[in-house]
Amino acid sequence: MHIEDRVAIVTGAGSGIGRALAQALSAAGARVVVADIDHPGAVETVELITGSGGAALAARADAAAAADIENLVGLAESDFGPVDIYVANAGIMGAPGLGADADWDVILDVNLRAHIRAANIVVPQWVSRGTGYFVSVASAAGLLSQIGAAGYTVTKHAAVGFAEWLAITYGDDGIGVSCVCPLGVDTPLLNAVRAAADSDTHASAEAVVRSGAVITADEVATATVDAIRADRFLVLPHPEVLDMYRHKGSDYDRWISGMRRYQRTLRSTQASED
Repeated sequence: MHIEDRVAIVTGAGSGIGRALAQALSAAGARVVVADIDHPGAVETVELITGSGGAALAARADAAAAADIENLVGLAESDFGPVDIYVANAGIMGAPGLGADADWDVILDVNLRAHIRAANIVVPQWVSRGTGYFVSVASAAGLLSQIGAAGYTVTKHAAVGFAEWLAITYGDDGIGVSCVCPLGVDTPLLNAVRAAADSDTHASAEAVVRSGAVITADEVATATVDAIRADRFLVLPHPEVLDMYRHKGSDYDRWISGMRRYQRTLRSTQASED
């Protein structure tokens, strides 16, 4: 897809990867609706974009609420034109461990149903126009697994699966899909998880940062914009994730044994630090 003169919505764009994606899309020539439940953060992102000569609007929105998604699409259409690119970026780590029913409701809403609800709104429009692009910001945890956080692992796996389904089902209708699966990224989310007192949450963060280099949000955004231009599905800002994924698939039992061993190492290290 050509990004120039396109209209994009980016959720969770008040900071971190979402902010970097909004800025990168703007730099590539798109007009961007910056959405976040943190409205001051969204405003700050817009100021960064407009200060660089781009066109952007800020909107407070719950990315998981269908009414808010519809409002974002309406705002984009009224100010910029029909939406061409939807970036489902907003995400949370969720509760540690198994979590309670209420915890699962929250993380499923934000990390998965937000993507489904957005697709239900924008995809029919794109099919009628014969063009559109959906970006699912998942995680390497969606290809591998996340130690310490069942909800995060399951919802990221599901987000990858939903993105695959979209690409298969609507690829012949002119709709492109990219699924972004980074390891550690220097964002407020990762920093908050690393600072958590809960042992399972802390283990989640340590598992990420020890698996590979912690890269910048700008690096993720650059890789994503390149993928949109090339109509490439899988976006791996950490190329080593592909080897990890292949290793997992080649011998599942060996991979699970290795992950259990890795978990024991993390727990032992944390116990000695405590």
